[in-house]
Amino acid sequence: MVTTITTESIALDPTTAIYDESLAARQPWSRVIKKGQILRIIDLLGNQAVDTLLYNAEDRSERYSAPDTVVRQGNIFITTGTQLISNEGNVMMTVLRDDCGRHDTLGGACSMESNSVRYGLHKKHLHACVENYLLELSKYEMNKRDLVSNINFYMNVPVSEDGTLEIVDGISEAGKTIDLQAHMDVMVLISNCPQINNPCNAYNPTPIRLIIWDEVSLAKRPLNQ
Repeated sequence: MVTTITTESIALDPTTAIYDESLAARQPWSRVIKKGQILRIIDLLGNQAVDTLLYNAEDRSERYSAPDTVVRQGNIFITTGTQLISNEGNVMMTVLRDDCGRHDTLGGACSMESNSVRYGLHKKHLHACVENYLLELSKYEMNKRDLVSNINFYMNVPVSEDGTLEIVDGISEAGKTIDLQAHMDVMVLISNCPQINNPCNAYNPTPIRLIIWDEVSLAKRPLNQ
């Protein structure tokens, strides 16, 4: 069992982190976050969508499920306290802290195909999140069949009363943070979204920062320090 905390009540010192790197705009990333570890995603310059997939590192047929997550919490948005649920009904990660306020899990990931349908055939050549995913998944001998509905951290996709989804200007700002704690060994796969045809990235993809702490290093720090 993982003992969860609220990271708003604990000082997370980057100098004690086991990993602290920036991810360039438009690039993919993946890493196994061990059970109990905390992953922080920082929107460095504001309004940068961070498309994210989660897989059980020990059995990758178990992966993040948007429908199960939405049903479990009774909310279509992700925020502090949200448990990210797998297709097996297990908690994969918990959101310990969210400076932004809400994150999307309905809007999906951009692809070369969707770019051409939405914005014209002349846009098909533009790099997209699905292509980032496939590039990163290939490192694990996984492929397009392993793609599922993703999380879009820092992406603003409001839902109207008639159920219409729309990608609109973001509500994030420079330095906004979200902290996620793993409840199992989780393979986290990120596409730092390259989209330039809609406002999900303010039409200007930018870097993000990724920091990981061990549960042990957190336990050494007193609450409210």
